[in-house]
Amino acid sequence: MQNLDALLIFARVAEMSSFTRAAESLGMQKGRVSAVIRELERGLGVTLLHRTTRSVQLTEDGRAFYTRARDLLAEVQELQSMFAPDGAPLRGKLRVDMPTELAQGVVVPALPQLMAAHPELELELSSTDRRVDLVQEGFDCVIRLGPIGDESLIARPLGKLRMVNAASPAYLAQFGTPRSLDDLRSQGHRMVHYTRTLGARPAGWEYPDGDGYATLALPGAIQLNSVQTYHAAGLAGVGLIQAGYSALAHHIESGALVEILPGLRPEPLAAWLVVAHRRSLSQRVRAFIGWIEGILEPYFD
Repeated sequence: MQNLDALLIFARVAEMSSFTRAAESLGMQKGRVSAVIRELERGLGVTLLHRTTRSVQLTEDGRAFYTRARDLLAEVQELQSMFAPDGAPLRGKLRVDMPTELAQGVVVPALPQLMAAHPELELELSSTDRRVDLVQEGFDCVIRLGPIGDESLIARPLGKLRMVNAASPAYLAQFGTPRSLDDLRSQGHRMVHYTRTLGARPAGWEYPDGDGYATLALPGAIQLNSVQTYHAAGLAGVGLIQAGYSALAHHIESGALVEILPGLRPEPLAAWLVVAHRRSLSQRVRAFIGWIEGILEPYFD
């Protein structure tokens, strides 16, 4: 192929099933993207994409071509970076997704360090609590907490994030500071329940039990399906919360929250860096892995 840019454009359209979204992610005009694909099909003599008013889908030839194009683009990316010295400034675009609490509490405050080291790196940072589709949405890598849930993805363990029990000073002044599991019952404590689906049965208060973890049923002050609102409820004194230390550290340091029952912390939460396939581990992704491990290390158990 004389123009690898055409392969990149085609791959992005195939992955996002949309000329419009592909053009937006590449910073191009939709008309230019369409023209490149038409020229590519004309040169190959086959139709790569089925186009309708509502969707864009790969043809059989398109699927075969996409598989080879994806591998070729990965090889080219590796070839371009194989002679770069360790620590050399990164260039180009890196699109990453991660949970909002991790982005706000840890990653964004540390970004000046990353951008100073790699001023030509174009970082696209998505922060959401939903499970994004790496391929369809064009992400180079994502950080996920807890179970991966998709065996087709390649997941690299980063570590286990410390979890803590916490409450506001106002809440503790009203109900008392628990020193044991028995205190949680006898002092009449209540917790803020987090669930992905409102109305689902709450998991309860998690604590270490022998070689594993168990849960204690506690009355719920409120049930929420947003991590940020869950933290806000704890800060407001609505009830006890259990959350990642990385998200609550600055509140605990400022005194807005108090850690309770430090000897009975919930099970640490596994953190993973996930890519769609092994050839997604470009120099930019590998460098990002090293950086993210460094800034998360203080929050790992």
